[in-house]
Amino acid sequence: MIYIFLNKLSNNGKASDAQVELGRLFSGEEIKFIDITGIVNAADSCRMLKEDDTIIVAGGDGTLSRFANDVYDLHLKQKIFFYTCGSGNDFLNDIRERCEIKNNLIPMNEFLKSLPVVTVNGQNHYFINGIGYGIDGYCCEEGDRVRRNSDKKVNYTAIAIKGLLGKFKPRNAIVTVDGETIHYKKVWLAPTMIGRFFGGGMMITPNQDRLNEEHVVSSCVVHDSPKLKTLVIFPQIFKGKHISHTEIVEIKTGHEVRVEFDKPCALQIDGETYLDVKFYSVSYH
Repeated sequence: MIYIFLNKLSNNGKASDAQVELGRLFSGEEIKFIDITGIVNAADSCRMLKEDDTIIVAGGDGTLSRFANDVYDLHLKQKIFFYTCGSGNDFLNDIRERCEIKNNLIPMNEFLKSLPVVTVNGQNHYFINGIGYGIDGYCCEEGDRVRRNSDKKVNYTAIAIKGLLGKFKPRNAIVTVDGETIHYKKVWLAPTMIGRFFGGGMMITPNQDRLNEEHVVSSCVVHDSPKLKTLVIFPQIFKGKHISHTEIVEIKTGHEVRVEFDKPCALQIDGETYLDVKFYSVSYH
């Protein structure tokens, strides 16, 4: 039996088309669609499955992240696939060269074996791509506002440029990685990543390997940079070339990361926004 967990709201509601496409793909097979839009917990359904059943998660990175959080502690034995029908596709960008993808189906079991945990506002979350803190969190906050008030596609690059030109105010930050603490001024970005990509194609940590045996994450801090210089360098993030500017970009790897800003701002976990966050901590072992 093939169980397809589908979030019809992914990609601004266009992911509902995936149900038709998957129905065609598995024509003649015994399939069941499970709508996980809203607050439905996928674990409730997965507990009832047989080991020889197949699981397909259809949606975007946010859907995959929520599914992973729902079922991570179940240690599922079934074969799990991800059918990408989101808008950002940072997970796909990161792993497309790491596995064989057929019919837009990504084999997921290896990627769900071990995930880092982030603690925000006293709650723990597993994440599949990364934590965005700084102007990237601001972009998610603004993107959510646009979606609430309009049917237009959110242009995160345009939002980021406006933020760099003055809408976002950089913070001072204290970053601790495996016990080493550094104080930074005028911080624009301070994400921590298990993958390389966030923000719909930005290669923020180009040397991070999500399957590294050491179980380390990468923390990237963009700091002490005037807004115009930051604006000039910003496009280089899409190719991972920003890391050559070592005077303003510093990347640390480790198992434990804590980032604290002197003023709260928005934070995103795999694209889901959390407002007025003063600090976050990540653990990966």
